[in-house]
Amino acid sequence: MSRVLVTGGAGTIGAAVVRRLLADPAYEVRVSDQRQAPQWMREGCEVHTGDLRVPAQAHTATKGCSHVIHLAAIVGGIANFHKLPHTLTEVNNALYNAVIRAALDLEVERFVYVSSSMVFERAQLFPTPEEYLRDCPVPLSAYGFSKLTGEVYCRAAHEEHGLPYTICRPFNAYGPGEMPDSEPGIAHAVPDLIDKVLSGQRPLQIFGSGEQTRTLTHVDDIADGVVTAMSSQAGLNEDFNISASRELTVAQIARIVWETCGEDPEAFELEHLPTFAVDVQRRWPSVEKARKLLGWQARIEVEDGIAATVRWLRTLKGTPSGAQASERRTATPAPRTGSKAPKSRARREPATPTSPPAPAPRVAKKTPATGALQASAASASA
Repeated sequence: MSRVLVTGGAGTIGAAVVRRLLADPAYEVRVSDQRQAPQWMREGCEVHTGDLRVPAQAHTATKGCSHVIHLAAIVGGIANFHKLPHTLTEVNNALYNAVIRAALDLEVERFVYVSSSMVFERAQLFPTPEEYLRDCPVPLSAYGFSKLTGEVYCRAAHEEHGLPYTICRPFNAYGPGEMPDSEPGIAHAVPDLIDKVLSGQRPLQIFGSGEQTRTLTHVDDIADGVVTAMSSQAGLNEDFNISASRELTVAQIARIVWETCGEDPEAFELEHLPTFAVDVQRRWPSVEKARKLLGWQARIEVEDGIAATVRWLRTLKGTPSGAQASERRTATPAPRTGSKAPKSRARREPATPTSPPAPAPRVAKKTPATGALQASAASASA
């Protein structure tokens, strides 16, 4: 049996990865996070609480583990990238230093780094394949540059010290687990849009023209892809886009959220807010490498995943189930344009956590022990 350390395991993607690992009897799980792990996680896993930027803490967390899945980072929605550029760079780099060094010293069998689609924020080739990274312009955002730096760390540690690594790049993660925020742009788009609809915002506010595209990927699919890549010999010293294949505009996503919440399709109206300095206009990855080398592909349809997320947030907010609103619906959700997925692929209902993971804090705070900024170990960015 292999013991896997999941750093940032109390975050949105982290919790999904932990659930996926716990479902496989081949793995024992240790979670390291600065936040308190939820009850289900404490019951099923060994839990380490500490600041992984401190080398001794990273060593303690890693000791006895054959595999590491590194998710701990400062992340969040688009506004967070612009509010905390130095903080996220400082914290994420310190995590790379300590966690990768511990993995080298303790000779782990596989180090999985969960990167981000933001390494491709200036891509001009679509769908974007992994090998395009060599030619893709360097990210302008501090967050994108920070996540690219983590990939460089992995390859450098492999070239100099033989670190066995796998790089996974989630695209536009969403699903139960991430809470919306009162400040627009702090949370990712899906929980933000759901909260606006459930709160009665009319018209529905979005950043920019709405023509920007995203490839929404449910956290359960991402978790499955990460664990599959970690477990496969074909994933050794490789990088993978871990993503669905269906490209949607932000306006289409907003309409799907609107109608899934039970609102009248004829009443759908958008208000366009000024966007941020870095707002990726197109995000659509190639997923052929993961399909060919790992035999993996995302299976949860956007409508199913958003419906599960709406149910989860309704439960937390105590809002009505939307049965009466559903009766008012007279149209189907937005057409599934841009999909490149095989027509014969299996559909899978997303799992909704019975005990939701703690929401990721999105700002830094002081810790008395070190005087340093605490990392928000959460999910990878959209």
